[in-house]
Amino acid sequence: MEQHLTVKLNKAFHQKARLGIMSILMTSGEAEFNYLKEKLNLTDGNLSSHLSLLENEKYIKIKKQFVKKKPRTICQITEKGRQAFREYLDDLEKIIRSLP
Repeated sequence: MEQHLTVKLNKAFHQKARLGIMSILMTSGEAEFNYLKEKLNLTDGNLSSHLSLLENEKYIKIKKQFVKKKPRTICQITEKGRQAFREYLDDLEKIIRSLP
């Protein structure tokens, strides 16, 4: 008898850029906007839109500050974000393990 796996992946993470953002933040806790932009090869606008979506879901916090009169944007993962991303990774693992 064939077993059907019903796993619903979190759409907030199921996209290359947001997967990258969350992976970096899971390991480091926080990262500067420019670091994420460079590591993920994204434009300012593209990264901003992905960060906005994650911030709206309360998966990350964005802190803006000035260092030597230059703006600095820090992205921080929240506890809700950590938990949701762990669940996403668990769901992916379930899918992989169910493959023949």
